[in-house]
Amino acid sequence: MQYDVREPQAKNESELRSQLDSYREARRRFVTGPQGSLALVNTEWITGSPAEGHTAYGVAGTWFALPKGESGLRLEARASDGIVVDGEPVDGSVVVRGRDDPRASAVQFSDTVSGFVIASEDGDYALRVWDAASDAIAEFGSIDVYPFDPAWVVEATFAPIEGGRAIGIEHLKDGGVTRERVVPAEITFSRDGVDYNLAAFHDDGGLLLVFSDATSGTDTYGVGRFLRVTATTTGTVTLDFNRAYLPPCAFSYHFNCPMPPAQNRLAVAVEAGEKNVLNKAGGPLH
Repeated sequence: MQYDVREPQAKNESELRSQLDSYREARRRFVTGPQGSLALVNTEWITGSPAEGHTAYGVAGTWFALPKGESGLRLEARASDGIVVDGEPVDGSVVVRGRDDPRASAVQFSDTVSGFVIASEDGDYALRVWDAASDAIAEFGSIDVYPFDPAWVVEATFAPIEGGRAIGIEHLKDGGVTRERVVPAEITFSRDGVDYNLAAFHDDGGLLLVFSDATSGTDTYGVGRFLRVTATTTGTVTLDFNRAYLPPCAFSYHFNCPMPPAQNRLAVAVEAGEKNVLNKAGGPLH
């Protein structure tokens, strides 16, 4: 099994600092973007009979589930509602294809409000609504971060698991119910004489590490943090915890983020990476 290297790893501390500065600026632009984490204002699950219409908070139109096995939702709207789907004004009924479809639909409700349809692992669909002029974007000040620490650029071993290993993962809003995720490899490293064995999951064409540590809930966001893993075929991987970042649910209550599995709940304090989302006054945004 092979994984693409998305970004060349810097060879010295100066390069790491420079790349981290660029990364953090890109993060700021992303979370404040028109469909960045701060812009999400609603996730409305539309389930039940395809004949049963639903409204979605904050936007016009009537939304219907499709028969099982079909991707997306059906929208009924009038021309006066001003909704545009895939570049065409809606006046009547139209199917809004989900993000699990290669031809996923884009919805525009107004100059600042947009949307698309997401799919659950169970085949249900929800409308996500984004507002480029959301209150959260207006109130956002910064992402609080730790200073760069080269000691948290960690070399780890990467050992693929034949066929992968399935484990149950809880999500923030699922009430303790777990979802099965496949761990494709063991990622291990040692620090201060302690060995750590971490689970990373397939995500968006790469690998994602979901972890918590001794700073979680005190200095950093209580749910935990994420880290993208850039694996090679050489058996080694660099874990740059300076790039640890806050999950989307730290920015908007309308995300349902995965929780760290037991083996990724570290007793050590990882004083690197992003800490919390701050408002313009320097306090917590939420």
